[in-house]
Amino acid sequence: MSKSSCCAPEAENSNSHQEHDGHRQNVRDAYAKVAQASNEAADCGIASSCCGVSDDDAINTLISTRIGYSEDDLAAVPTGADMGLGCGNPRAIASLKPGEVVVDLGSGGGFDCFLAAHEVGQSGKVIGIDMTPDMLSKARTNAEQGKFNNVEFRLGEIENLPVADNTADVIISNCVINLSPNKAQVFKDAFRILKPGGRLAISDVVATVELPAEMKNDPALIAGCMGNASLIGALETMLKESGFECVRIEPKDESKEFIQDWAPEHNVTDYVVSASIEGVKPSLS
Repeated sequence: MSKSSCCAPEAENSNSHQEHDGHRQNVRDAYAKVAQASNEAADCGIASSCCGVSDDDAINTLISTRIGYSEDDLAAVPTGADMGLGCGNPRAIASLKPGEVVVDLGSGGGFDCFLAAHEVGQSGKVIGIDMTPDMLSKARTNAEQGKFNNVEFRLGEIENLPVADNTADVIISNCVINLSPNKAQVFKDAFRILKPGGRLAISDVVATVELPAEMKNDPALIAGCMGNASLIGALETMLKESGFECVRIEPKDESKEFIQDWAPEHNVTDYVVSASIEGVKPSLS
């Protein structure tokens, strides 16, 4: 084998890693700005997108009730935990039970973690994972203020979770996996940390048709949860190839009412929609 032929794949892999790193850094920077915002709009490139409208509680309350949370949900978390970053309510499909261990992928300010903590109780545990140090700091402060001693937050990437094998009963995530440059690896690692019989309950943005190149290559649209959305069929394949059974992806057409505000100049609802994504890790026979 010639030197050029044996080295070519290495160069290709290196380029791929560089692209992935650049993608993650763009997303990390965008969400760091959101975490650092006080009561002013967090300018991360797109008004009214899931990358952060503002840190204004009244605005975020409006956003969260539009995507499926109740006023009681909002009252049950520390002030500042709801940052208006989601595209649905994964807890609505998670069927959490007391004593369960829950892992939240891309936990942000801890909003869904704190709601899950109420459901699993003191006999349960919630682990939030986020790759942005500023978000992690915000979430930990929120947990301390709210006295949530059954919740912890860990720094890490969702493609390589800092969680042991067979730990979680349930994995939740809200409008985060679409941001990953390697979704197949996210699902593989999610499968790894789930206990046999464990379940995946996700709200995320999916593509209903192939996105145009200008959307896929727009850093602001990527950080805004639109430019990197995958087709529903592709996500189903990734989940099944990762080992999940009972895979179900249910698009929410009503989500177009709020997604249309994320980037109106791009007519994004022609391409993307929020969906509930579910899967189950097979039980041991």
